[in-house]
Amino acid sequence: QVHLVESGGGLVQAGGSLRLSCAASRSIFSCNAMGWYRQAPGKQRDLVATITRGGSTNYADSVKGRFTISRDIAKDTVYLQMNSLKPEDTAVYYCNAQISLIDYWGQGTQVTVSS
Repeated sequence: QVHLVESGGGLVQAGGSLRLSCAASRSIFSCNAMGWYRQAPGKQRDLVATITRGGSTNYADSVKGRFTISRDIAKDTVYLQMNSLKPEDTAVYYCNAQISLIDYWGQGTQVTVSS
């Protein structure tokens, strides 16, 4: 069980950058994996990036080379650095933590990219 709180969303112009933060209520080492997902209006929630307990990362093809997931274990925080943002990146971004086979979600933070 973990509570997740995202922050860092906002309005940014195309080509700009944002860094999202996900603060966890417990050690992120207790999670099998953590990640970021996003959901645009009228669409399903899609994977953006994940990081495992061991530090392995995975990215959706649409964000490879632009987004970077990272973590600060001491701060119980996972980050998503978002560069070269595109209007297609506009969505609510959700932090996810997997403990055993259970997924936990934050409340989401809105990212809007204007053209």
